[in-house]
Amino acid sequence: MSTPEQARPADRRDLGTGPLLRAALGRVSQRLALAGVPSPSVDARALLSRAAGDPAHLLLVEELPEGFEAVLEQLVRRREAREPLQLILGTAPFRRLELEVLAGVFIPRPETELMVDILLDHARTAEVAQVIDLCTGSGAIAAAVLDEMPRVRVLALERDPRAAGLARCNLAAVDPARGEVREGDVRTAALPGPVDAVLSNPPYIPAGQVPREEEVLRHDPELALYGGGEDGLEIPRAVLDRAADLLRPGGLLVMEHADVQGPATRELAHASGSFVRVRTQRDLTGRDRFLVAVRGRDGSAGDGSSRDERMSA
Repeated sequence: MSTPEQARPADRRDLGTGPLLRAALGRVSQRLALAGVPSPSVDARALLSRAAGDPAHLLLVEELPEGFEAVLEQLVRRREAREPLQLILGTAPFRRLELEVLAGVFIPRPETELMVDILLDHARTAEVAQVIDLCTGSGAIAAAVLDEMPRVRVLALERDPRAAGLARCNLAAVDPARGEVREGDVRTAALPGPVDAVLSNPPYIPAGQVPREEEVLRHDPELALYGGGEDGLEIPRAVLDRAADLLRPGGLLVMEHADVQGPATRELAHASGSFVRVRTQRDLTGRDRFLVAVRGRDGSAGDGSSRDERMSA
């Protein structure tokens, strides 16, 4: 799992080359570096843009806007305290979208974006009309599918009311007609089927494996982090069970997991007797990241599902 500060800043435009801006950028970058922020220069640029109100104003500026320093100081102090950059900015980038974020809701991570690419690859050779996103959180995956697959309908499920409300906002911003968010637990919620794909980034951190990043510890909700049980796979197991029930034969399952959980999740898929073509997909850093499997016909899961495969991104 990546940390919030590793995500791309919301604004990627150059801040200009004026001496006032260079001085401010250097000063803020140094402060953030001393505070232990892993990407001080990138974050400093994003904070300067936000302090200006209109980032484009900074391109050729000779004088800093009135009140700029006071606003910037407030923003920098929040980042020095290791509040995630996305919460300070109020948005997080995810593929082609800028998603709203809220305190207390899991912040979307860049590596999760690859899940949509896996679905798009599958859709080149299979019909995809109905998709379910389990444990949707902010709705990042569901919103990206709506955005990039304009004929697909998406149902997103989330048990936390605050996160479900945020997901509704993010899906409605893309297409309120094709996206729906339901509040409920993945283990018990009534869901329609059969569907063509089930995607999920469930909680999966094992018990006792406390995140080291301050941003995660202080700001990501435990409900979205810990998967249950000593191995962290209680909720991922439930996702697999629901996917087996919801998917039509030939339907796709893509589930994110910790980089050490590839063998265990493949074994769970094999043991279910429901999936074929079970493999692990690596993320862009080369780490095991996604369980990918296809729903077989009843009684046919032994055909090809016994092979463990790892695929690079």
